[in-house]
Amino acid sequence: MSLEAHAASARGGFACLFSTADEYETALIAERRAQGRYIKSRSYWPIALFVGCGLVVAGTVLLFA
Repeated sequence: MSLEAHAASARGGFACLFSTADEYETALIAERRAQGRYIKSRSYWPIALFVGCGLVVAGTVLLFA
């Protein structure tokens, strides 16, 4: 009886904690947020690219005017 109990507990150790991939992804994202990996930082790249594209367009217009 003891051998069967140990075998059952050993098989249970290999079981997945999550029943679906969605549960796993939710837990993974929650853990990463708790670690601070998804902190929004202020990025000026989009503004710089917009200004740069605007300057290119303005230069092209002035060149062909």
